[in-house]
Amino acid sequence: MNPIRALTEHPASVGETYTEHMAHAACFGVRMIGAGIACLVHALLPFLFARTGSAAIAELNDRMVANRRLTPPPLASTPRLPL
Repeated sequence: MNPIRALTEHPASVGETYTEHMAHAACFGVRMIGAGIACLVHALLPFLFARTGSAAIAELNDRMVANRRLTPPPLASTPRLPL
C-alpha cells in the first residue's frame, strides 16, 4: 500500500486532513488518559472524581458525534480496508 495513502485515507474519510486528525486524536487521547487516572484514583478513594470518568466519556462522545455530523458521508464507491 502507498504510505501516503495509508496516512491520509482514514482522516479523509472523517473529513479531516492528516494534521487535523492527529491533533484531534491526540486531544482525545490526553483526555482519556486523564479520565483514566481519575477513575483509578476513584477506585481507591470513591469520594474523589465521582463523575469525572462518565463526564469525560459523554463529552468525548458528543464531540465525536458533532464532528461526524459536519462531514459528508463517504462515497459508496470508496474502497474500504478490512478491519
